[in-house]
Amino acid sequence: MRISVLDVGSNTVRLVVADAAGGVPLPVHTAKWRLRLAEQVAPGDPIPDEAVERLVRAVAAAARTADRWGAAGPLAFATAVVRAAPNRRAVLREVRSRTGVALCTLPGEVEAELTFLGARRWMGWRCGPLALLDIGGGSFEVAFGRGRLPDFVASLPLGAGRLTHDFFADHDPPSPEALRAARRRIRHQLRDVAARIRWEGPRTAVATSRTFQQLGRLCGAAPGRHGPFMDRTLRRRDLREAVSTLAALPAAERSRLPGISAPRAAQSLAGAVIGHTAMKLTGLTSVTVCPWAIREGVMLRHMEDGPAWWAEVSRLTDIEEDAPLEPVPLRIAQQGPAPARPPVGIASQRTAGEPAADRAR
Repeated sequence: MRISVLDVGSNTVRLVVADAAGGVPLPVHTAKWRLRLAEQVAPGDPIPDEAVERLVRAVAAAARTADRWGAAGPLAFATAVVRAAPNRRAVLREVRSRTGVALCTLPGEVEAELTFLGARRWMGWRCGPLALLDIGGGSFEVAFGRGRLPDFVASLPLGAGRLTHDFFADHDPPSPEALRAARRRIRHQLRDVAARIRWEGPRTAVATSRTFQQLGRLCGAAPGRHGPFMDRTLRRRDLREAVSTLAALPAAERSRLPGISAPRAAQSLAGAVIGHTAMKLTGLTSVTVCPWAIREGVMLRHMEDGPAWWAEVSRLTDIEEDAPLEPVPLRIAQQGPAPARPPVGIASQRTAGEPAADRAR
């Protein structure tokens, strides 16, 4: 079976064509179209007509590419930049009517579940209780779980593109006051979620997304050309130094640093601030940079649960004006009762007793 997945993100439209051999999605072709939607759409604003036109052309090109590689029509989804747009239904209808591709939007919590599944399959069962951090352009996803799918997920409006627009757009490089204001927002919105992760005490923590990959490279991880099987670790103390380095440079000069690409240079600082603050609040001193994320999660779910699952996703997509914005059911039945959970917002004793020197990093 050959399948394809199309991911419409805040910056790029990405296509992956893969063979489902032995329960593992083995990529045979990848392609991308850079649209930079986040640069053209302020948070909460509609997507302009010219951006919709470029999106339609990119999706049509992706569908043709998938067909040339022998894959069925792509499993196509759009993330926060389209999901948050007031005219998202009109955008989805336009794409479907002109390309035949049933592009849908996924709730942020569903993105977190699928990303967790991809990370779980990559890391394997030996990693034990697993925490996940994922920085997108418009949102930041957190998940924790002991099994195939997570026990806890959260999607927060803390994407790197969103925070860049809100705090770092007026001055380049930004002022110390802007940095402090960005950290305050992150701490405020992440406080209760971080307390839950600290309570759970994950054995392993992973970070996914292109933002974390570039930050990992900036902090000394092996470059991508060394392949996906290299161990890549991002340490909190190194990320703290990276924040200082990025904050001292204008966006145009950040792309000269290892790992930071020119298209993502402007939002690299926001990504570093989000990542460092999240690791500090959750008590994580290091994370493994995982190459599998939401696209692999979609493929795995399609392979493991069959095409009926994606048909349900497409059925619930908000194409029609009066369609309810229902969450897509993803969970499998748990075996036995779920372990008791504390009220969100209560820190664990282990974190509370963390040495002061470590908390300061």
